[in-house]
This record gives sequence, C-alpha cells and structure tokens, in this order.
Amino acid sequence: MVFGMSLEAYTVVHTILSLIGIAAGLIALAGMLGGKLLKTWTWIFLFTTILTSVTGFGFPVTGLMPSHIFGAISLVVLAIALYALYGRKLSGAWRWIYVVTAVIALYLNSFVGVVQAFQKLPPLQPLAPAQSEPPFQIAQLALLLVFIVLGFLAVRKFHPERMGA
Repeated sequence: MVFGMSLEAYTVVHTILSLIGIAAGLIALAGMLGGKLLKTWTWIFLFTTILTSVTGFGFPVTGLMPSHIFGAISLVVLAIALYALYGRKLSGAWRWIYVVTAVIALYLNSFVGVVQAFQKLPPLQPLAPAQSEPPFQIAQLALLLVFIVLGFLAVRKFHPERMGA
C-alpha cells in the first residue's frame, strides 16, 4: 500500500500524471514556439509534472535511485520555472529562464518516459533489456537533440509580452 492505494493503483496514477504532463508540456511548448503563453496548458503541464516528480518518491524502494535524482532535479527546475512565470512574470531574463527550465522539466519527464517504454513495452524490451544497448542510447540521444533544438527555438520565439499573451 502506498498512500492508501495498492502499488498497482499508485503506479497507474503516477503514470497517468506523467503522460498528462508530457502531453500538456508538448502543447505548452508548441505555444512557446508560436510566441504564445498557453496559460491553461502551461498550468496543467507544471502541476502534473510536479505531481509526477513528487509521486515518484512514494514508491517503496530501498536506497537512492536514479529516479530520485531525476525527481529532485525536476523539482528544482520546476521551482525556478514557477518563480520565473508567476513570481517574476517573465520579465527581462526571466522569460528565457522560464523557457529553458520548462523545456528541461519536459525533457526529464520525457526521458523517464523513454526509459519506461523500453522497460514495459513488449516490442521495445528485447531491443534494450539492459538499457545500455544502441537502440536505447539512440532513442535517448535523439530525444535530447530534439529538446535542445526545440528549446533553442522556443527561447528565440517566445515573447508573449509582444503578442499580448
């Protein structure tokens, strides 16, 4: 039992939060690429991504795991994103700081999604059973490169104050 739920139910809740966070984050990122702040999608992205990171610490494990490190980094990055967006209202350098931290948070959640896909999806499991094989490494490298390019473009294009967003 985890927080009054079976481990299976808790895992489902955690997974659903993660998938919602990734989907909402991609929509929010698309808005940034279009120069707009999609307030509702951004809020959903930030909220569910925070919950994903927090619930990740609730799994019964012994010792520090890579997922804990990713979760801690994600929460720090998300705290900066929240401060840039809501505390500093994207003023000055806080605009690009928000974009960078939001993209990093989305990348971290997506990175874990790829890890889970290779662990849980039958077509992917045999390609990288130890998650050190080339298909896994290529998938993660491609993901990183896509987020670097999208993040760079978003920093250049996201100017909501110019567009009345």
